[in-house]
Amino acid sequence: MALFDPGLQPERTELAWRRTTLAVAVGSLVALRLLPDVFGHVLWVLPGALGLVASGLIWLAARRRYSAVTASAIEHGDRAPHPDGRLPLALAGFATAVGLLGLAIVAVIAAAR
Repeated sequence: MALFDPGLQPERTELAWRRTTLAVAVGSLVALRLLPDVFGHVLWVLPGALGLVASGLIWLAARRRYSAVTASAIEHGDRAPHPDGRLPLALAGFATAVGLLGLAIVAVIAAAR
């Protein structure tokens, strides 16, 4: 059984997921701060709060994914199975939802003028 490449690729990937979750968290905090002030209703806190929850869940999933991939690579070497695509799919769905929300906000602001 061949050992997997002992380079830092799993660590770099995990750090990239960590940066992604931090970006989601910062964007959510900005939404928490700005949306209620701009639109004047407390319900506009929800997108930011949901973004913070999503950020935490993505971080936990990425951490588990890193641990599982590393353990599998150590055990199976070069024949280790690849991780599934659920986490990237979840992030793509979240990014799509954020984009649609942004489009809706732009439409509401344009209609108010």
